[in-house]
Amino acid sequence: MSPDRLAAAAAVLVSYGLMCAAILRAHRQRARAAEARARSLARSPDPVSTTAPAAPVQPPLRVAHAGQSGQAEALATQAAQALHAAGRPVTLLTLGALQAPALRDGGPLLIVASTAGEGDPPDNAAAFAQDVMAHRPRPDLQGLDYAVLALGDRRYARYCAFGHALDTWLAECGAHRLFPRIDVDAGDPSALAAWQRQLQTLGAAPADPAHPSPTAAPFQPWRIVQRRHLNPGSAGGPCFHLELEPAEGPPPHWEPGDLLQLHVPEEPGRPRDYTIASVPADGRVHLLVRQQGRADGRSGLASGWLTRHTAPGDTLPMRVRAHAGFRIGGNRTRPLVLIGNGTGLAGLRAHLRARAGHPASGQLAAPAWLLYGERSAAHDDHYAEELAQWQASGLLRELDRVYSRDTPQQPYVQHRLRERAPRLRQWLEAGAAIYVCGSRQGMGQAVHGVLEELLGHAGLQALSAAGRYRRDLY
Repeated sequence: MSPDRLAAAAAVLVSYGLMCAAILRAHRQRARAAEARARSLARSPDPVSTTAPAAPVQPPLRVAHAGQSGQAEALATQAAQALHAAGRPVTLLTLGALQAPALRDGGPLLIVASTAGEGDPPDNAAAFAQDVMAHRPRPDLQGLDYAVLALGDRRYARYCAFGHALDTWLAECGAHRLFPRIDVDAGDPSALAAWQRQLQTLGAAPADPAHPSPTAAPFQPWRIVQRRHLNPGSAGGPCFHLELEPAEGPPPHWEPGDLLQLHVPEEPGRPRDYTIASVPADGRVHLLVRQQGRADGRSGLASGWLTRHTAPGDTLPMRVRAHAGFRIGGNRTRPLVLIGNGTGLAGLRAHLRARAGHPASGQLAAPAWLLYGERSAAHDDHYAEELAQWQASGLLRELDRVYSRDTPQQPYVQHRLRERAPRLRQWLEAGAAIYVCGSRQGMGQAVHGVLEELLGHAGLQALSAAGRYRRDLY
């Protein structure tokens, strides 16, 4: 890495360290002040007269989240904790858990909502969009106070579309805005700071606007320990297996489904997420990264840093970020149907590696079925030896690899899924959960369409509501 780039990365880390230290000092000062107030109240006589009327009970302020990658849930949790710390009654929930009567009859509502794909609701809000927002006649929500924090990315044509739709729909139903909608472009600190200021008008304790969660780790230097080119000669972009570890100290804990977030030196305000392909027992974070290419021949910013502009031994600012929506959750003992393409194999591999280590506990892991699409068997057969071992052990009960460039028909993974519809129904009847990881455009949308075709819209929604349909799409 060049000295200039090392200096830029170091500057990012120093700024984050100073910010975290300031936040920690502020937190300790607030804690000491709260403790002093508590001691003062304990020493003072009861100020409430026996004849004075009791203070009115505030209805809980509800904080709902709707998101795909975990950022919305983290921000909602942060808001709920800040309100609770200030003594405000608060309830944290997913937007999908709300129905029209609960909307109307509950307390004030804060919504943190991201947008999936090109304007779609996230998976955990699809039922709300279909059953509540699209229902006619619209509910009468006069008397409901609300506010919306819309998360998005201006690189997409329909920026913050679902958050905008929520805000407009609530207003048209007669609800009253507590404050104007706030749009956040890829974690923009100024927009998040505006959100924190508005929360404080509702009584919340000050919180850190720079991090998506009060428990999120700061960015730290991570060292590239190993990098291996997996597909030389492929018709697709170069694909690399990377192994990384913190430059100092042991790796933090993570779960299959979680993300490693990279702070790109050229764009310190727009971190990039990569799905982790390993488990903590591996001792290192594994990534499966495709080098993205631009029209002018340059590589993509984040993938370029990971695969081209650095060498093993170099460091970059990173941190682990929880992704609750793609973790195993309540599916630990269920059979798994794993569907993906390209570098989406990373998240599926992590779940398989977790199950491969499970027999050490004396119990056999539930089986898995992997349907995976790539270009060519000759060049893009990633982790073939590992998959073969899992097949031999019985962990991978079924394996369908689909290579689009090896036959004139150019089949994709969604075509194989449709062909194997009877078998899919058998797995689901046995209690299986479906995990989908890979590109949103193309594979992700097509697989979702096939599942709706096979299971029906209501059937797929029910599977999602039960936590048995989870997606990590990018």
